[in-house]
Amino acid sequence: MSELINNSENRKKKLKELILRLHKGDSEQEVRQELIQSLTNIPYGEVVEVEQELISEGLPEQEVLKLCDVHSAVLKGNIDLTTVKKIPDGHPVDVFIKENKELNQLCQSINQSLRELESNEAGDIPKLVLKLRGQFNALFDVDKHYQRKEYLLFPFLEKQGITGPPKVMWGKHDEIRELIKGSIELLQTEGISRDELIASSEIVLRPAIKGVMEMTTKEEEILFPMALDKLTEVDWYEIHKQQLEIGFCLYDPPTKWKPSWVESSELQELNKMGENIQLPTGSFSVEELMAILNTLPVDITFVDKNDKVKYFSQSPERIFQRNRAILNRDVRLCHPPASAHIVDKIVEDFKSGKASRAPFWINIGGNLIHIEYFALRNEKGEYLGVLEVSHNVSVYRKLEGEQRILSYSK
Repeated sequence: MSELINNSENRKKKLKELILRLHKGDSEQEVRQELIQSLTNIPYGEVVEVEQELISEGLPEQEVLKLCDVHSAVLKGNIDLTTVKKIPDGHPVDVFIKENKELNQLCQSINQSLRELESNEAGDIPKLVLKLRGQFNALFDVDKHYQRKEYLLFPFLEKQGITGPPKVMWGKHDEIRELIKGSIELLQTEGISRDELIASSEIVLRPAIKGVMEMTTKEEEILFPMALDKLTEVDWYEIHKQQLEIGFCLYDPPTKWKPSWVESSELQELNKMGENIQLPTGSFSVEELMAILNTLPVDITFVDKNDKVKYFSQSPERIFQRNRAILNRDVRLCHPPASAHIVDKIVEDFKSGKASRAPFWINIGGNLIHIEYFALRNEKGEYLGVLEVSHNVSVYRKLEGEQRILSYSK
């Protein structure tokens, strides 16, 4: 078939026919070849409309979910993106795309680790397993990327009557999450051998990576262009304001996007919303509280009762670098795999009431660093979470005598 189909309705009819052929079991290669011959570049909006129509016409969502990867592979590179709107720096879609770049780089690193495993280059298997465990721990950060889509972006699409594709994509998110969890569990198997790892890589490890990478393509070729067309700037600003509550994935946006019609800063908005934070012994504004926490000569990190990192201070002399990508991440996934069991032990003992403080001190670059974990409890003794406090105490070891005369530190 050599003639091009230019009419939108005919294009959608043909696309639907090709997807249903995949549903019946026709070869991907044959369908892809016919698609290339007859549909050259398909506008991204039509792909979404066809998925929506298939669901409306009775094709079960689970069937569309099964077909999702297949028809996405067939469509890859054949979707017309020439009319996609320009995305400002720091815009929610810009953040999603920057996260995708980090995710793809991480997946490539994991693929390299798996190639080392499958060749005879990997002599130290336990060391490689630890490396892979760390990589898959980091990959599970994609959960926050997906949650921002599910809880912030999808509701706005649904208001526009676009319900089918978000449901299908959410189903794919859940599949990918389970594959990554399965990969982490596999890599935690005590004494797992090289042969066992290689045998399992095609079952969970590689499908997890493939799922993540294919999802980035679906987002950038279909979901985001369509969302940019459908959502208003007001909608996007609502998403922008709420995204930090869920957190970022492997990336901390350096640019704060703000539409031209927004006059006040985020900090001013917070102060207006909350006014003063009232405590039993006094009160302060959000601005004052931030200044206090960031002036203390210690690093503070708070992990809530559900083991999620919820806050870190930003003192000028941080010992351990943090960025907002760790917010709402499981605390176990924020530490090297070799020390994850220590984190588990501390959290478990704090929750049970067996302990309330756990001090450590280590040498880093000639400095003595004191790190202490505190169990946080309310007045009833109920567990609220963990406070990690890190402090460079080298200067205190050098103190002698007394200092009673006024002098200023730098």
